[in-house]
Amino acid sequence: MTDTYDFEDGNELVPAHKHTNGGGWVADTASVDDDTYVGKNAVVYGNAKISGNAKVSENAMIYGDAQVSGYAKVYGYAQVFGDSKVSGYAKVCGDAKVHGNDLVTGNDLVFGEVK
Repeated sequence: MTDTYDFEDGNELVPAHKHTNGGGWVADTASVDDDTYVGKNAVVYGNAKISGNAKVSENAMIYGDAQVSGYAKVYGYAQVFGDSKVSGYAKVCGDAKVHGNDLVTGNDLVFGEVK
């Protein structure tokens, strides 16, 4: 039996699974490495890709075609979406929204919306 989850993005229930490392919901259309941590309240959906030792936790949302890689951390109520990329040791937290073609890399720290 296939699990489903409503990511509240207007697509209703979609095929999804709980990530083995953290228990967060991941849509079957997204790509998430086994070593990546996706916390129990975090979600990854759309065509998002999470790789390396990245950590997505608390109530963070990664979606669209966004990519999070390396040792990057996304947490709090942060959202990474669109074609944006977060990599290296970057941190996105609080209510931050990284979107469009934004690039957050190296040791960058984002608390608010990147414009």
